[in-house]
Formats: sequence, C-alpha cells, structure tokens
Amino acid sequence: MIGTFANVIAVIIGSSIGLLIHKKLPDRFVLVTFQIMGLFTLVLGMKMALDSQDFLVMIFSLIIGGLLGTSLKLDDKIQHYSEVLKSKIGGKNEHFSKGLVTAFLLFCVGSMTLLGALEEGMNGDPELLLIKSLMDGFSSIALTVAFGIGVMFSVIPLLVFQGGLTIAAAYLGSFLPAEYITEISAVGGVLLLGLGLNLLNITKIKIIDLLPALILVPLVLWLTGFIPSL
Repeated sequence: MIGTFANVIAVIIGSSIGLLIHKKLPDRFVLVTFQIMGLFTLVLGMKMALDSQDFLVMIFSLIIGGLLGTSLKLDDKIQHYSEVLKSKIGGKNEHFSKGLVTAFLLFCVGSMTLLGALEEGMNGDPELLLIKSLMDGFSSIALTVAFGIGVMFSVIPLLVFQGGLTIAAAYLGSFLPAEYITEISAVGGVLLLGLGLNLLNITKIKIIDLLPALILVPLVLWLTGFIPSL
C-alpha cells in the first residue's frame, strides 16, 4: 500500500498549500477557479466515457447501479456523514461536502486508480500510483482553492477505496481483463460528466447514488457475454 499512502500524503500537502492560497484570494478568484474545475471535470469525464467499447454495458450498469444506489440512499448518507465531519472539526466552509465528494471522485474513478491498484496489488510495484500521487497533489491545490478544507478530508474515502482495491488486487487482480478496466473507467467518466454539470450549477445529479454502477460493470459484461466468462 506504499502507493496509496503516498497518495494520501500528497493530497494532504497539496490541499494544505491550497488552503494558504485560498485564504488570500478574493471571492471572485475563488469562483472562477470553481468554474474551471467544473469545466475540467466535464472534459476529463467526456474523454474517459468515449473510451467505452460497449455503450449498452455502460447504460445497463448505470441504470441498475443508479437504482441500487438510490434505494440505499447512498448520496444522502454520504452528505450526512460529511456534515457530521464538518461539525466535528468546526469548519464553516459551505462547500465542505462538495469539496470532499468532488475530490474523492476525481482522485478515485479513473483508470489510473484501477491500473495502479492492480499493479501494486499483483506485482508489488507502486510506480503508477506514485505518479498518480504527484498528479493528485497538484490537483488538490486547485481543488482546495475552489472548495476549501473538504478536499483534504477526501483522503479518508481515498484511503479506504484505493487501499481496498490494492488489497483486493493482490487476490483477484489476475482475473480482471483489461477490457473490464476500460469499461469501468468509461462509466467513471459518465459520473465525472455529471459531477462537472453539478459544479457548474447546471444539474443537481446525486452522483454518489450512481457509484454502484462501477461495481456492476464486470457483472454486466460477464452476463452479456462481451468477454468470455471468468
């Protein structure tokens, strides 16, 4: 888990720098940074989504995952826990929850997370996650300028999610074909598209409710026969 721990440290350092900058910036500069992050998220999401080789798999995964997440009220629960965390640390930033969720999604739904976790879990090589850590560290500076301290606390779900993937990869990674990773990343791109629209105040999609779609992609692929049975 060297790569994941390095990732956590990089985000903490980057968000600490972002907090120092955030305090000195006029509100109009914070707003434009907020909007830029929304546009960047749209572009990144579109790029990832268009890599899909089977849009039916994407649609079915999102529909089933969305229904499951909505029935479990995942978004409401995450927002609640985020607000509890905010009250515990005495924060007054109105964007705390948005910063935490946005940073977590940007840091964790891409193919680099999946590939890096597989590489470290299967081969003990953290190089890809170390590169990702550097990228996330710089990204966290801009994110924190826009959203505040909530970005720093995204390291909690990041540690659980990415660390969990690494541990799972140590046991199951060799059974996950490259095509599965591509489709999971593509579905993640759709989630980022929704997130970008939310950041720009165009929509109010409950992105967390759609997260189960990422887990369902391999199952849908297997059931549809897109790739031979595991």
